[in-house]
Amino acid sequence: MVRKLKELAGEQVETGLAKTVRESAQQIWLAGLGAFSKAQEEGGKVFEALVREGQAIESRTRDLAQAKISEVTQQFGKAGAQAGARATQTWDKLETVFEDRVSRALGRIGVPTNKDIEALAARVEELTTSVQALAAASGKVAKTTRPTRAPRAAAKAPRRRTGQKAA
Repeated sequence: MVRKLKELAGEQVETGLAKTVRESAQQIWLAGLGAFSKAQEEGGKVFEALVREGQAIESRTRDLAQAKISEVTQQFGKAGAQAGARATQTWDKLETVFEDRVSRALGRIGVPTNKDIEALAARVEELTTSVQALAAASGKVAKTTRPTRAPRAAAKAPRRRTGQKAA
């Protein structure tokens, strides 16, 4: 197709516009070659500058990430402490409820509480003192020994089977 156009155009003299376009294209081509050469020369310097800038950005990003990590760690630590405190409170409430229910159940079946036994022991001591005072006043010699509390029954040790070693 290019041949046909040339044949049709013939040997026409280049117009001023075509000549200007051709010269501009030649200048653009030469400018591109110059830019390519300059880029090759300056490329190492630009690359090193980009590496330094990348290192600076990485350092700032790392510092920011460390700050965020420590902040989140502190928040989780506080949340963990709060959860532990809530769990302790819940266990304390559960223990109190359990003790109250056991105490009420023992009271319903007539088992005396520790306070009842201590009050009874104090009353027995008062009565013993009163009896001794009355006996001394009436001229009879009373025993001056104080009654002692009965020792609590020791828990029975489980019986060992023959052939077992003692722990």
